[in-house]
Amino acid sequence: MGFDQRFTIGLIGWIAALAVALLTCVAAFATPGLAAARIVAILFAVAVFAGLWRHVTRTNRTVARFLEALKFGDAATLFDTGGGAGFGALGQSLNEAMARLRTEQSRTAGELRYLDALVDDMPVAVLTIDGDGQVALANKAARRLFRNGHGTRPEDFAAYGATFARRLAQEGAGEELLILNIDGRAQRVLVRSATLDRLGQRTRALGLQPIQGTLDAVEMAAQTDLVRVLTHEILNSLTPVTSLAATAADLLTDPALSADPRIADARMAVLTLARRAQGLSNFIEAYRAIAQPPEVKRQNFAAAPWAGELARIFSAEMPAIPLTLEVSPEGLALDADPDLLAQVLINLLRNAAQAMTATEAPRLALRLSADSQATLIEVEDNGPGVPHSLRQDVFLPFFTTRQSGTGVGLNLARQIVVAHGGAIDILDAPGGGALFRIIL
Repeated sequence: MGFDQRFTIGLIGWIAALAVALLTCVAAFATPGLAAARIVAILFAVAVFAGLWRHVTRTNRTVARFLEALKFGDAATLFDTGGGAGFGALGQSLNEAMARLRTEQSRTAGELRYLDALVDDMPVAVLTIDGDGQVALANKAARRLFRNGHGTRPEDFAAYGATFARRLAQEGAGEELLILNIDGRAQRVLVRSATLDRLGQRTRALGLQPIQGTLDAVEMAAQTDLVRVLTHEILNSLTPVTSLAATAADLLTDPALSADPRIADARMAVLTLARRAQGLSNFIEAYRAIAQPPEVKRQNFAAAPWAGELARIFSAEMPAIPLTLEVSPEGLALDADPDLLAQVLINLLRNAAQAMTATEAPRLALRLSADSQATLIEVEDNGPGVPHSLRQDVFLPFFTTRQSGTGVGLNLARQIVVAHGGAIDILDAPGGGALFRIIL
């Protein structure tokens, strides 16, 4: 039997009881000498009327509680399952509805937590701009990217790039490649923008993906391929020249040819050609190291003793150059290939020492530090510095500004750093000179 049928039956019962109570009152008042019966009849009629009123209004109260719970999202509300007349069935049905609502709320909350975690942990930095132009960093990648300071308006991001600040202020969707000044270094960033509707309001979302590391890796691969091809082709052409020059020099030593005074000059020329060809061959063989990408064998090791050993090696090699070593924090640990990274730093220290040959009071510093985002390694000197026009060229293979240089060291250093997933850059030292900064 449904709730409406049992409610109707209960209502008829209460109406019948009220009719009986009223008839009893009438009979008691019509009969003389029944004062006490009259009081009892009146109380009975009032009680029956109260029961009838409670029976009629109970449904309204129950439904009102249910609607109020839905209005405020209170899925914890429970309804009485007793009382008979179908109210037990009504309370049970409402409790089941509330249980389904709690389940749906829990599922929705779990899905929202998953989406929030997905957006927060995704490697692409996400920024949102609401209808009032307020900029918000929507995930961890964005907070890491702009960890050095940011505001809430597009113009507050002008320190990272004027074009980027204008892009934040402009409407529209699209994709473009921008150069942002991040951590004091120009980095290429792929920016994608889209327009969304959120709770009836127009919102723009920007996804920023730094690709400088990828471009550096592609550039290194292209350079190594170019060097490998060049060295292979040059050596193939140079080998027969070297061999023929040596053979010709041997033939010109024949005593039968010594009578002609021109033979000695010819032999000297051929010997010079043979030596230069062999020297060029050895020179090209040395460059083959660039064509072999470094194999990184990462391990976790303490930075302080490792850096101390590098300082001792450098001081023994160049005692005239004072070297200051700073490691912060003291328990700093590095996740890298210690041998390859040591090769990079020794090369940078030697280059800095050679650049300070004309400096009256040379100073050299090696600093290692870290925060929650990256490890920073800096080599700073007070030499003449590196001109801005050459700061990208010095990392190219075969490029050198010294007569005795080979143009291998800095290119190989960059290869090693890029292979670690890091970046190396040249800045102006605060006190003058050059500052080589490695970010891992």
